[in-house]
Amino acid sequence: MSRFAPRLLPFLLTLACLASVVSLQAQSGFYSPRSLKEKSGAPTVQDDYDDYAAPVISDPFESFNRAVFTFNDRAYTYVLTPFSKGYETIVRPPVNRSIANFYDNVRYPVRLVNSLLQGKFKRAGLETQKFYVNTVAGLGGFIRQSDTIPALARIPREDFGQTLGVWGVPHGPYIVVPILGGYSLRDLAGRASDTVVSPSGWQYIDFADHRWVGELSWQWQTTIAVTDTMSTLPSVLDLYAQMKKAAVDPYLSVRDGFRRYRDAETAK
Repeated sequence: MSRFAPRLLPFLLTLACLASVVSLQAQSGFYSPRSLKEKSGAPTVQDDYDDYAAPVISDPFESFNRAVFTFNDRAYTYVLTPFSKGYETIVRPPVNRSIANFYDNVRYPVRLVNSLLQGKFKRAGLETQKFYVNTVAGLGGFIRQSDTIPALARIPREDFGQTLGVWGVPHGPYIVVPILGGYSLRDLAGRASDTVVSPSGWQYIDFADHRWVGELSWQWQTTIAVTDTMSTLPSVLDLYAQMKKAAVDPYLSVRDGFRRYRDAETAK
């Protein structure tokens, strides 16, 4: 195994990086209807896409963004989608849902910190209760026992992009990043900040001397990256395909739908 590890590692990490487009978007608030309801009980992206007029978006780099969007679209269609379908044949949906629950529970610090930064102290308390219930009664978070408690079942998600919005920071220009997808400048900065806070992101950074992360073998680090990102990949790719199929201009459909959803989440 060790002889093939140097050859396999770049391939697996590349797939994990490609898959992270969905994970990053999902963690920032771009969930599919099913996964969004399961994770937070918040309105779906498709609901927001249908119910609001087109927002005014600063897009000074539209020509560049469209080119990157086309590149990303081909990566999603010809690389991520086949990879996702193959993954689903190995890891069945109920198991994958449990994995998604676990990583969502691990990201409790992100929701807690941003609730406190926004002055939503009651919500921070509810998030703490939810984390305790799912960790203790839900076998480390694999089972969402909090869904059986009405007060904990539908807590809106918080992240640093939303915190910046609450503080009055404007979205800034829209940017489509290769592989990672589209963000406003505000949400892109917020996502980077959330990675520092979230334990699931510590494998990518050297912060606060997280020595235990560095001591993990490459196999474990790759497993964490792949299972984390793949836990949300199938459902979000399905949503992406639906939006693209129904849209006259897929670029505008995804860009505007994402902005509407982020604005709705920030307003909660």
